[in-house]
Amino acid sequence: MLVALARVARFVKGLIQLASSRYQKLSLVGKALIWFILFFYACLATFILVFTPARIAQFMYDAAQDIRHLPYGYAILIVVTIAVSFPPFIGHITLLNLFGFTYGLQGFYPAAFASLAGSAIVFVTLRIMFNKRLRSWTSTNEKWQALEAVIRSKGMPLIILIRISSFPPWAWSNSLFASIASVSLLQFFIATWFVLPKAMVYVFVGSRIARLSDGEQRNHMDTQTKIINSLLVVGGILVSVLASSLVYYLMQKEIKRLHDSPSERDELAAEALEATEEAPLLGSDSLGSP
Repeated sequence: MLVALARVARFVKGLIQLASSRYQKLSLVGKALIWFILFFYACLATFILVFTPARIAQFMYDAAQDIRHLPYGYAILIVVTIAVSFPPFIGHITLLNLFGFTYGLQGFYPAAFASLAGSAIVFVTLRIMFNKRLRSWTSTNEKWQALEAVIRSKGMPLIILIRISSFPPWAWSNSLFASIASVSLLQFFIATWFVLPKAMVYVFVGSRIARLSDGEQRNHMDTQTKIINSLLVVGGILVSVLASSLVYYLMQKEIKRLHDSPSERDELAAEALEATEEAPLLGSDSLGSP
């Protein structure tokens, strides 16, 4: 028991050190964004406590039903999902929950379409807008050249592993792949399909939350049904967390393998993967003057 607790403590300490290290490497804008997100969630928690979860849940359910009964209500969510696929926006997971919250499990189809279309649009847009700047940057960056060579060598398995990893987040992952010249649009699009099972889980969780949010449906549920729906929500979240943790572990294992490789190219590629915030379309200077 004590050994297990010690391992957990070391793991948590490692995560804190990793987060601190990445935070220190962020630009001033990146640090400001982190603090803004923390402030937003603090305000959100206060809002929920003041207005009570039940009243907020009922309001959200009623609003979702209004959207559902619009002739092209799903188009609104699709457009917003495509918009948040561009960095520095966030909220892709929340929108997947909202598809399920509004349309039930049928919401997976527009959610999948929006995710695939949004990522492809971001990829093509950034490639076209920053093509010359990208080529200029990568021609002088040895780490990025090594990363492109490794991805070109290993192909789809490595591309898929990076794509389904929870870091970097959705919008930044789209930008990251647009930064890697050796990744084609077709490869990126195929890799994005492997994200859809995780998207299905988020849609499912949203659909269960909707049933618990409506007071009328909740009042007609017996205690056993409420418990089952609550367990399904918690189970869906746990599945998502475990899957993300597993992919993150495999990603770190691949980076370690590259570090341990006798090839200098693999070593440089590992360093590039560890410092994704320095990617040419993610860095603070990516939108600056050529």
